[in-house]
Amino acid sequence: MDIDVRGPRFGAAVTTVVLAVVLITGSAWLSAWQTLAFALGAAGGVGRSPYGWVFRRVVRPRLGPPTEFESPRPPRFAQSVGLLFAGVGLVGLTLGPEWLGLAATGAALAAAFLNAAFGYCLGCEMYLLARRVSVRAE
Repeated sequence: MDIDVRGPRFGAAVTTVVLAVVLITGSAWLSAWQTLAFALGAAGGVGRSPYGWVFRRVVRPRLGPPTEFESPRPPRFAQSVGLLFAGVGLVGLTLGPEWLGLAATGAALAAAFLNAAFGYCLGCEMYLLARRVSVRAE
């Protein structure tokens, strides 16, 4: 079943804010929260993430009906990529080196911002590229 494209963009906007606050404050707790949010989105799809739940319950009812849909697979893969970077960021912020935590968090922030502001999902593009490469390899 395809998903409303506005959901992942909403999640990316919230993620952008959370990761910006992590970079400003160095909060490992907030970094852990974002890592958990990515983990839930990677495991169950973007609709199962906390931000997906908020979108579905609070935001979407206030919007008009969706006009664009997308496969849930690319955003779910993007959540996995976000989980990887957020996890590395969390390790760097808690165990060190701090520069690693800040760099990984900054990379995740940049990707989330691109999706939130411009609708360009880097993780989704990685998924589609990997699919094209695997189809050509067959």
